[in-house]
Amino acid sequence: MLNVLERSDRAGALNKITMYDLHTHSLLSDGDLLPSEIASRYMAKGYKTIAISDHVDYSNIKAVIDSILLFTNNWPKDSSLSVLPGVELTHLPPKQFKPLAKLARSKGIKIIVGHGESPIEPVVSGTNHAALEADIDILAHPGMITDEDAKLAKERGIFLEITARKGHNQTNQHVVSQAKKFGANLIIDTDSHRPENIIETEELKNVARQAGLTDKEIEELYLKVADFLKKKGVR
Repeated sequence: MLNVLERSDRAGALNKITMYDLHTHSLLSDGDLLPSEIASRYMAKGYKTIAISDHVDYSNIKAVIDSILLFTNNWPKDSSLSVLPGVELTHLPPKQFKPLAKLARSKGIKIIVGHGESPIEPVVSGTNHAALEADIDILAHPGMITDEDAKLAKERGIFLEITARKGHNQTNQHVVSQAKKFGANLIIDTDSHRPENIIETEELKNVARQAGLTDKEIEELYLKVADFLKKKGVR
């Protein structure tokens, strides 16, 4: 057990960590807000880096990529918030993950999210595995992820998502348990679609606590995300 001083030190360290959210949606897909308003709202809540990762498949991927790159390339370089271009490969037939991830990466997309086997949507069985075999960075809301796929996430260095989104979050504890069991990396995201989904940084940490992470584990999680973002060229 931590004594009072140790708990205070840990809380202080956690309060100083840089906050990220790499899974957000704008009106380029099914979100309510312009990218600029998303950025402004996250900046006001103290976040330092976000990715706008709208839903894509073959029907819209080129248009979404063009639009989000135009926005992020013109986002002020001296802003306190870094905004990264992303996509979420969503409800794809499993064989389409690899070619669409390759296309997104070739166009300059920094953050590729795979829409995992959420417990509340009719996602095709085998989606988690197909996404993990593709060039993605995050497997979003992976539901009752199997041992095999948790191991694959570890092997490929892909983050498994703890999500704040209602419904998708039903299996957060299972995702945390599987990640701990096999040593896979975790990430905490809001999966925001509308203003009320853009929550305070402390609320996002509480999502992780409720999923079974300690403050020390949350701090370590964010440090791993920071290392990942440095490799992406984020300051």
